[in-house]
Formats: sequence, structure tokens, C-alpha cells
Amino acid sequence: MDHANVIIVGGGHGGAAAALALRQNGFEGTITLIGREQEPPYERPPLSKEYLAREKEFERLYIRPPSFWDDKDVTLMLGREVTAIDPQAKRVTVSDGSEMGYDHLIWAAGGDARRLSCAGAELAGVHSVRNRADVDRMMAEIDAGARRAVIIGGGYIGLEAAAVLRKLGVEVVLLEMLDRVLARVAGEDLSRFYEEEHRKHGVDLRLEAAVDCIEGDGEKLNGVKMADGSIVPADMVIVGIGIVPCIGPLIVAGAAGANGVEVDEFCRTSLPDVYAIGDCAAHGNDFADGAVIRLESVQNANDMATVAAKAICGEEAPYAATPWFWSNQYDLKLQTVGLSMDHDRTVLRGDPADRSFSVIYLKDGRIIALDCVNKIKDYVQGRKLVERRAVIDPDLLADNDVALKEMKAS
Repeated sequence: MDHANVIIVGGGHGGAAAALALRQNGFEGTITLIGREQEPPYERPPLSKEYLAREKEFERLYIRPPSFWDDKDVTLMLGREVTAIDPQAKRVTVSDGSEMGYDHLIWAAGGDARRLSCAGAELAGVHSVRNRADVDRMMAEIDAGARRAVIIGGGYIGLEAAAVLRKLGVEVVLLEMLDRVLARVAGEDLSRFYEEEHRKHGVDLRLEAAVDCIEGDGEKLNGVKMADGSIVPADMVIVGIGIVPCIGPLIVAGAAGANGVEVDEFCRTSLPDVYAIGDCAAHGNDFADGAVIRLESVQNANDMATVAAKAICGEEAPYAATPWFWSNQYDLKLQTVGLSMDHDRTVLRGDPADRSFSVIYLKDGRIIALDCVNKIKDYVQGRKLVERRAVIDPDLLADNDVALKEMKAS
């Protein structure tokens, strides 16, 4: 049986960042990274943006050049995944039937796209946006003449895909079952702004739209049937309704968790010498008042990777990173800092009609998050206010002529 001092499960941002952080922190032992895809680690966010838009070649998405991993003595086991863990023997079983021993295990497997549960969900032409193969299939269908796309889900993935498809000349119908887009992650001001922007760019955006099933000829889809019985014609369907954390082997092995595997402040699971990072790791977050949450972001994966790597190297530095996110749609750059969940008030700073504004989120009078659209200074200066949970007069916050850095907390 082969053995590695550290086995990293997952070839995305978290897995790559963990291998890098181990070496940067002086770890000299053997590292094996096991990844489901055949590709070395690459960036995921551009898949629904520059890569789908044909603005960036895939080779430019590599987190590091393929030769880098050999240079850093990181063994890549690609096209395979871990199917079982024996935490007592410190051994994993791999999908090719082999077994490997470890001293430490870092689980960075992320999540799989949540699939529709209705009839027709498995028809050809139904897509998600999680990896290169997903997007390559979409691009091939567009090249073959697909000109009518239905997007199910009004979150960031759905909105970003809609923006790119419109740029490519594809007709887009976007279906959101709730009464506004981004309802789970943003306030109404931001939701209504993006709804209007997408409609201006020709997206047929339908709210409170319940899907019944995907219709087709038995192999290929040809439309989406709605709950009211109407049919939306389609050549392709993109499903963006969230992810399901890839934690099965951990839970079977006895790790605590449900919607994600639970980790402590050092990214340790309840299994000995097993860490979890990134999208699949459920952790108590100070910016959510200690609530146990998962954060689906590159920033979170990278920061957790550093925490786990330092712990393995003997330096326990608790996870305390400030959450931040971004989204590019058309010529709009959205930057978010903090977590707006459970906010009880919003302050609009600037005019959405100018396509440059911020939404500031308050809870019990304290600033907990900002959404900044084409407003970089607010994002940079607002970060410090979020970190301090600053209390500032809302009327002053709304004054677009006063820089956030000049405002005094009460």
C-alpha cells in the first residue's frame, strides 16, 4: 500500500491552496493530491465568465503551470476520487481500487451541482456549471446551433451565465422560483437592479416561475414545462440551484456533519488528523454571529487551506478571515464584503441609475456587509467598517459625497 504524509482530496482551489500552503510553511513530507478531473488544478470562477465567453483559453486558468507541481514535489493523482476512509487505520480507498495510507488528510472535495428532481432532468442538453467538461458541452451545443437557452435559478451562476450567453447572441429565458433574484444572498435594492440590467440586455427574466419538468423526445430536450402548464421552448437548459457538498466518505467514516462536514476553528473534523476546507466545510463564523455555515467562495477555500496547513505544520492559527466575494456581469463588477444574513436594515449609497452604488447592511445598528457595484472605494473602505462592526448614522452612510473612511463611528 502506498503512503503519503499528507493526502489532499480535491483538485480545486482549496486542494491546490493546501498543497501550496504546506510547502510555504516549510512542510517537507510527501504530499499527494487526488483529483476527480484529469486536469491539474485550475480556476473555477472564469468557467461561467471568460471561458464560456471564449475570452480566455483554458490553459490560462491553471492555478499554476502543470510542471509546477513536480517542482514542488506534489504528486497529482488525477481522474480518481476517494471512495472510502478508514480513520483508525489512516487509510483511504481510491476509485481505481488502490489504497493509500496517510498521516494527515485534507478534504477539499467541494460540492456537486444540485440537480433538478423533476422528470427530464437527465436529458441531453441539461447542464450545470461546475467544471470544464460542463462548459465544454455547453460551448459545443452553441457551436452546433443552439440559440435558445433556459436558465433555472437566479443566483450568481445563473446570472453570470445569462450575461455571457447574451453576449454570444443566445436567446435567454431565466426562471427564478422566488419573487426576486439573489434573494438568498442580497437585499432587494441589489436584486431589482440586476433584474432590470438583465432585462435591458434582452434576458426574458421570469420571477415566481415554478418548473414542472423538462420535456424532450426521450434523448434530447426541447423545452421546459412550467407548473401552469405552459412550455418554454429550449435548445439547452442550464441549472444553477446550488451545490450538494461532497462529504459522503467522511460521514460514512463517522465525521460529524449534515449540510457540510463540521470543522473547528483549525479546520479539523471530528475524525483524527482529518481536516476539511472550502465549500464542503461547515464552520462557526464570527461574521455570522457564530452560526455554523458553509461559504462557497475562492477566498474561503484559500484561507481555510492556510489554516489547515499551518495546523499540520505545528502552528495553530484559528480561522478568522473576512468573507468577500465578487461577480462580473456585463460591464458591472460587484464586490461584496461581509455576510448580510439576518440584516434588519439596508442603506442605499449612490443611485443605481448611475450603475455605481453600494448597499450597506446593518444589524442592530452595526455594519455587517456591503454590496458594491462599480464602486471599488466603498468596497475597500467599507471592509474596515465591517471588520469593526462599526455603528454609523445611517443618514451619513447614505451621503455619497462623504467617503466611508472619513466617517466616525458612534
